[in-house]
Amino acid sequence: MKCNMCGKEIHFENGIPKEDYFYMKKDWGYFSRKDGETHEIILCEDCYDAFNSGLSTPASVSDTKELL
Repeated sequence: MKCNMCGKEIHFENGIPKEDYFYMKKDWGYFSRKDGETHEIILCEDCYDAFNSGLSTPASVSDTKELL
């Protein structure tokens, strides 16, 4: 698996990622130019930080109560 922005390889060991990453999936529907398409994006943590900092309203952040 690779980061869609920088191409960095996300390494897995025994099916478990050795670093965390951001995953987004969108099933496009009616009233879009992409009706019937599914888009998936993977970003490494560094690219997610760069992406988020470029948003006019960055992602809201809250603490996770329990880490799995």
